[in-house]
Amino acid sequence: MSDSPVVPHHIAIVMDGNGRWAKRRFLPRLAGHKQGVDSLRRCVRACVQRGVSVLTVFAFSSENWNRPADEVSGLMELLAMALGREVPQLKKDGVQLHFVGSREGLSAKVSEGLAQAEAATADNHRLILNVCFNYGGRWDIAQAAAALAAKGMPITEASLHAAMGMSHVPDPDLIIRTGGEMRISNFLLWQAAYSELFFSDRLWPDFDEAALDEALDSFQSRERRFGKTSEQIASAHRDPMPG
Repeated sequence: MSDSPVVPHHIAIVMDGNGRWAKRRFLPRLAGHKQGVDSLRRCVRACVQRGVSVLTVFAFSSENWNRPADEVSGLMELLAMALGREVPQLKKDGVQLHFVGSREGLSAKVSEGLAQAEAATADNHRLILNVCFNYGGRWDIAQAAAALAAKGMPITEASLHAAMGMSHVPDPDLIIRTGGEMRISNFLLWQAAYSELFFSDRLWPDFDEAALDEALDSFQSRERRFGKTSEQIASAHRDPMPG
């Protein structure tokens, strides 16, 4: 067996705490979201350096429409600005972008910007970056079931998985939530079935490389059994299948 650390193939993050970060500094909430974009840029770079293959982040939930109108409009403007500024560098760095979520309710400008960003980075393979935008875990399950029903297809675990917005990547190995809250808030409900969970007290704008490494260290210390016993896992490591 190798002694090299096990790096999760797929990390998912609930980026929580932007508003509280701004409030503590007597700044408008949007200033926290802008700082959060900088933190995401840093996290993407760190994941590439550490050999992570897929990063999924919760950027805007379907419930976030209930926030104050000025914050929602500011977030939309921030997204448009971030796309224009970040996509060229992401393309250069080998990052493939996917926006997972409903496009309903988005302006034509925002929808077009998402599609253009996906197209511009489609040939990249160094890191897949899924941005869950206007997304909810219950929505994802419901839309997948509705799509199968409309086609007259049987609804099974396999068919549901294939109809979901995250079907292009394996389920996350590690889900991180920042900001000190200990819940997943309607994020990847289906895909989180066997994910390891890590909760950080750091607000998202303060989540740096050291905080990411803390989560990775925790992940590496855990035994992932997927319903099996510890003895079965140990036996599989001792007696690998002949190749």
